[in-house]
Amino acid sequence: MSKSNQNQSYVGPLIIIGLLFFVFGFVTWVNGTLITFFKKAFSLDNTSSYLVTFAFFISYTVMAIPSSEVLKRTGFKNGMSLGLGIMAVGTIIFIPAAQIASYPLFLVGLFTIGIGLTLLQTASNPYATILGPRESAAQRISFMGVANKLAGIFSQRIFGGLLLAGGAAATPQDELQKVEVPYMILTAILVVLAVLIKFSKGLPDVSEEQVDADGSTIVAAHNSVFAFPNLVLGVIALFCYVGAEVIAGDTIISYGISLGFPESEASVFGTYTLWLMLAAYGMGIVLIPKYVSQGTCLRASAILGLIVTVLAIFTSGFTSVLCIAVLGMANALVWPALWPLALDGLGKFTKTASALLIMGISGGAVLPLVYGKLADSIHSTQQAYWILLPLYAFILYYGLVGHKKRSW
Repeated sequence: MSKSNQNQSYVGPLIIIGLLFFVFGFVTWVNGTLITFFKKAFSLDNTSSYLVTFAFFISYTVMAIPSSEVLKRTGFKNGMSLGLGIMAVGTIIFIPAAQIASYPLFLVGLFTIGIGLTLLQTASNPYATILGPRESAAQRISFMGVANKLAGIFSQRIFGGLLLAGGAAATPQDELQKVEVPYMILTAILVVLAVLIKFSKGLPDVSEEQVDADGSTIVAAHNSVFAFPNLVLGVIALFCYVGAEVIAGDTIISYGISLGFPESEASVFGTYTLWLMLAAYGMGIVLIPKYVSQGTCLRASAILGLIVTVLAIFTSGFTSVLCIAVLGMANALVWPALWPLALDGLGKFTKTASALLIMGISGGAVLPLVYGKLADSIHSTQQAYWILLPLYAFILYYGLVGHKKRSW
């Protein structure tokens, strides 16, 4: 097959994957708004409010391996359709949760949405990595990231305007009614997408033979997925990265309010993070791999994260908020750069390795909860950002040393 025909064959599947990344972004980045919304409606402390991210992201740990098994039975396309259907179940749970004013039931809905997303992510990330040359995988995943973050900007604008604007409602039930109509609409959209993916002709399964063809000589010397240091250390690095990204993206609204900014103004702070992530993705698309390697991007991102975190802690007011937003730029290229480095040479273990990497997303469940607990214990949402420094330090280690290791 000629290079032009190969490129053409990638376009259709990648457009569909881009649409799915848009869905990921829309339902994921609304969490920052939900944290602030539920904190007010249910009079929660910081720790309890970050159960939003815990319920959402812990599903990745619980369901990553089962999702891999589901995909082996259903194939990628049917698995993606099933994932969208499960997400629709999660979004519809928000309706009775609002009607009975139950925070635990909202968390069940978020966990269910996360289960569906786990299935989608386990299928889609190997697609973007494998459909084309590995050295340009970060470029392709950057395109996916653009769709993801644009969706996040839309969701924060829409839900921020609906849920955080205006005065306080008389009762929690009145306040919670605001979620009913948007989540009904979101449920309908997910159901339609599930049907479209199910009957799509443009999303063929990636065969085991295609996956096994990569890295077969290295794989021959290993009989376990855990025998690959670049993968195991990559899972830890991804755990650190997702925790840092969720802390930066989902705490910024509450952080702004804690500094005295009104809710109507703070509700858009999360979009600053996403716009800066988009800018970084644009640079990644242009620079990788022609001018900058994936490893270099990973190291530069970690160093920027370390510097900006220190600035956020030692500055004040809007300057500090802006520093947290700039962390979006530091975080943007970690995901697309880390995946191909962690999957390099995995061959027949690629699907299982992908599931393990998806489990690393649980950093978004655990680490924001630690941030909230730290903020409550020291009574400072600003000083709690110290937690970010060891996270970026490990990402830097992986970019310098960890991804090069091929044996223990």
